[in-house]
Amino acid sequence: MVEQNFSFDILHQDKTTRARIGKITTPHGAIETPNFIFCGTKAAMKACAADTLRDLGVDIILSNTYHLLIQPGSQLVQKMGGLHNFMQWHGPMLTDSGGYQIFAMGHGSISAEIKRKNIPGRRKTLSKITEEGAHFHSYMDGRQIFLTPESSIQIQRELGADLIVMLDECTPFHVDKDYTARSMHMTHRWGDRCIAEFNRIDDGRQQLYGIVQGGVYQDLRRIAAEYTASRPFFGTAIGGCLGDTKDSVIEIASWAMEYVAPDRPVHLLGIGGIEEIIRGAALGIDTFDCVSPTRMARHGWALAPFEPMGRVNIRNARFREDRSPLDETLGNAASGAYSKAYLHHLFKADEILGLQLLTQHNIAVMVRLMADVRAAIRAGDMAGLAARYGVTL
Repeated sequence: MVEQNFSFDILHQDKTTRARIGKITTPHGAIETPNFIFCGTKAAMKACAADTLRDLGVDIILSNTYHLLIQPGSQLVQKMGGLHNFMQWHGPMLTDSGGYQIFAMGHGSISAEIKRKNIPGRRKTLSKITEEGAHFHSYMDGRQIFLTPESSIQIQRELGADLIVMLDECTPFHVDKDYTARSMHMTHRWGDRCIAEFNRIDDGRQQLYGIVQGGVYQDLRRIAAEYTASRPFFGTAIGGCLGDTKDSVIEIASWAMEYVAPDRPVHLLGIGGIEEIIRGAALGIDTFDCVSPTRMARHGWALAPFEPMGRVNIRNARFREDRSPLDETLGNAASGAYSKAYLHHLFKADEILGLQLLTQHNIAVMVRLMADVRAAIRAGDMAGLAARYGVTL
């Protein structure tokens, strides 16, 4: 396996928790961890261009294999020079395997069914799961698509992100332990096939993450974590069902963290709450991702970590005549130059600018959060950080 352009270095270890400062080096630059990976799902950060992301201090983003396979297609992206050139983002990038979306949509929802509970009424697109792969329908035109471990790796090679992920079956919340165990073992066989295909076409431009599945079962999480540690993955991703509360997310992640390879970067998939990030960093988790900060912005919610709810609804009538900005200390115009009254007006008038400004603000909040986490680790003050953000470690 060629690794000349990649490395993961642990720069500092906290003395009271498992938290650590690391550096992930890729061909498109290095990022310091813990860090947050912002979601540019369809090769675009909704309501925020790549140059604005850089101005806000974003270090790394991800795009989604499933959606890009359907539109515009990975071969077109490759023809356009890969994701970095296609979307004009020249920093580190990650793509997921496509497994999460296939199985989430297959069970009739996007996220709640995988993470917590079933939501009825969503159109199911998954046709069949076999040992060979997953058959599903495009949500755009209904065409049949067959995704295998090998084709997932090939598609991610064409997309061209620095960090890519093995294909897994992401089991939903409602299935029993027997199904979860069978699925996990199949995922491990898929992982071995992904490694073989990755090695076959490896040219040093990408590195591969393994995934820890196992649902809400502690013994299965151990088996899955030990599987990833026993294979030559560059990094480890903790995914799948993580229970139905913030506490269960951290507890289940902690089960895996006992057995993952300690010298590899660890990513917690699909988790973006401030409490979960601080507590997850204390477990030694290096990166997180979630659509929630930018999705909330598009629905009028501004992150406000030091307010009682951790966010405010700018559509609320109490902001109609509020002259104060969201947060002048963040150092960007979206947070500090515009009054809440103006932002309230933009959302009430359905002006696109409102989505853009609130998206920028929420991104800035998450960038500051991760900087605060890293500073606290260096200072040996994770407890102080947690107290400041109202989090119990």
